[in-house]
Amino acid sequence: MRAREEPLVDELEDKLLQVAQEHFPLPGISDEVRRKVYVLQLVDSIRRVRYVSAIANRDIHPDRGNPQSEMFDPVKAAVLHMRAGDIEEACWLVFLFVHFGKHSRSDYRYSREVYGALGARPPWAFAAVSTDVAGFREWLDANKDHLMRGANRGFGNHRKYESLEALGDNGTGATVASYVEWVQAAGSHAALFAQALQAANGDPQRTFNRLYRSMSAVRRFGRTARFDYLTMLGKLGLAPIRPDSAYFSSATGPVVGARLMLQGEHVLTIAEIDTRVGVIANHLGVGFQEMEDSLCNWQKSPNHYKRFLA
Repeated sequence: MRAREEPLVDELEDKLLQVAQEHFPLPGISDEVRRKVYVLQLVDSIRRVRYVSAIANRDIHPDRGNPQSEMFDPVKAAVLHMRAGDIEEACWLVFLFVHFGKHSRSDYRYSREVYGALGARPPWAFAAVSTDVAGFREWLDANKDHLMRGANRGFGNHRKYESLEALGDNGTGATVASYVEWVQAAGSHAALFAQALQAANGDPQRTFNRLYRSMSAVRRFGRTARFDYLTMLGKLGLAPIRPDSAYFSSATGPVVGARLMLQGEHVLTIAEIDTRVGVIANHLGVGFQEMEDSLCNWQKSPNHYKRFLA
């Protein structure tokens, strides 16, 4: 923990105690050690959310957007395209970031090499892929063995069960094809977000919910991927949305963490968990993403603080 974060840690711990006194018991963190470990995970989650939001206001080296450079970073590349007014490419890069994730050893290699087409042709930008999905899948099929070379390879932690399969129904090829169809059904990313916002009467949370539900059309994008993608769009300012809940109904790790914190002898329903987590979030002054992320990481090691990448 950084020294400057000690006041925040103390504040969050005090507020959790207030929740337990004024609203409902928190048996899983009645123990001081467990409570401190959870708060440290929450601070990590707050820091991650703030970091992404801060990127949009920082100077970014041009090579962060160059897939032929080892410096390539899909999130920072998205910001560079957003600043240039290319919302389509920015959203596409966020999608690639979420789909491939950040591997513990190879970082963004899959995103960089697929987006950059291994330097053998112009990048697989959204305009190129969306007008030639079949060509993209054929390219991926021809190059997937090379992409999977060596030991430093793989998808990020949230996507560790995905594959580079190009032509089947359950690999990267199918995911990309269905994503393009989802966007093109509205005409563009910007139109998709505008239509959802209008249907939600301008409410950012209801807009998030509409997009989350419609995104079930994207293959292999379950609850975590959809939540990660949409929250990233919101944090970067690419879409006027913010989560309306933690979407526990189809979650695993976050629900385990929530039950560990909240549940005593009475078995809570998912709806009760969602409501109580909302009360905690409101009392602590944090968002659903911070709660979801911290609960997921805390349940992995509730008695001993461990730092997680995501």
